Amino acid sequence: MTDDTDPTDWTDPETFRAALDRAETREKGNYFEAFAEGDRIEHEPGIRLSRAGNERWMAQTLNHDPAFWRTDAAAERGYDEPPIHPDYLLAATMGPSVEDLSEKGGYFLGRTDVRYRTDAVYPGTELRVDSTVIETKASGSRPEYGIVTWETTGRDAETGDALVSYRRTNMIPRRDPDESVETDGGQTAGEQPDTDADPRLPDELLTPDGECFEDFRTALDDAEGRDAAVAYRHERGRTIDDALLAGLPLATLNTAKQHHDAAAMADSPSGESVVYGDVTRSIALAHARSDERTFRELGYDDERFHDFVTAGDTIYGFTRVLGASETPTIDVPSGVDATDTAGEVRFQHVAFNQNEEPVYSGTRTALIEMRD
Repeated sequence: MTDDTDPTDWTDPETFRAALDRAETREKGNYFEAFAEGDRIEHEPGIRLSRAGNERWMAQTLNHDPAFWRTDAAAERGYDEPPIHPDYLLAATMGPSVEDLSEKGGYFLGRTDVRYRTDAVYPGTELRVDSTVIETKASGSRPEYGIVTWETTGRDAETGDALVSYRRTNMIPRRDPDESVETDGGQTAGEQPDTDADPRLPDELLTPDGECFEDFRTALDDAEGRDAAVAYRHERGRTIDDALLAGLPLATLNTAKQHHDAAAMADSPSGESVVYGDVTRSIALAHARSDERTFRELGYDDERFHDFVTAGDTIYGFTRVLGASETPTIDVPSGVDATDTAGEVRFQHVAFNQNEEPVYSGTRTALIEMRD
């Protein structure tokens, strides 16, 4: 029943502030203690992968491969129609998992074993997402956090078939800090990758002469036996605007306050809202793809986000070619026939900002079209 006799003016500013001080907050998200190894979580949100949502993601992140836009180009690539872009599929799989896994905040420590399980996903597919807790452990440097690794899979809701899967690791706030952790500045394995990399660069950085598989393989052959590497930067840049900052993550049901709650982020280390990592990643990969003839995406490993990206930052791309093989070294999605059509190339991609500071890195394996 409604109490119409209540004399309190709940909208009086002082009265309302007093009510807020006394009101209990209905929290969203889960603390570290909620996760146990082996737990399987079926995420309630799901996305119907539409052509409009797909094209919005591609347009905003500069992924302009005609096979994902034009019917004739799609047919030439072996698709029935322009399919869902793999970057959008991955972001739309991660988005619905955020509410259950990482909405409480904490540092994104990395993602690996990103694998596409089928050749093509078409508009109209309803996506359902589930995650399994692979590992939980204490943080070696921050007693107020724990570290959780999940394996997440995006599935066709109608058939249950896996479409894409990956493993990701996050720091997750504890409800009760772990007093046994000595905060001596040390790091738990996995928080940030240790590196013993030699800062000395090769004498030469070679650029492929073209965009086809043979061009990458020839450049690698030219570098062999010399103090050289195949590495180059891409010309395009994309400045972060509101469409990228809040629009794209919210369109994938990513509820992390880091991307859309400026008031909550004012006291955070970044001091403002930050970009969804998959947006930064997709922009960097788009820059790379614009300088190659990509036939299919196969997988990604060792993805890391190195610094905050905020409104006004501009994202550029840098690529290092790691290897090329006519025979794929990782599983090719079911339905793909690349015989005599494409060869496998392994890349390391780095996204960097206008200050030439790395913000993302990862290794990528893709099938690149052969010239003939």
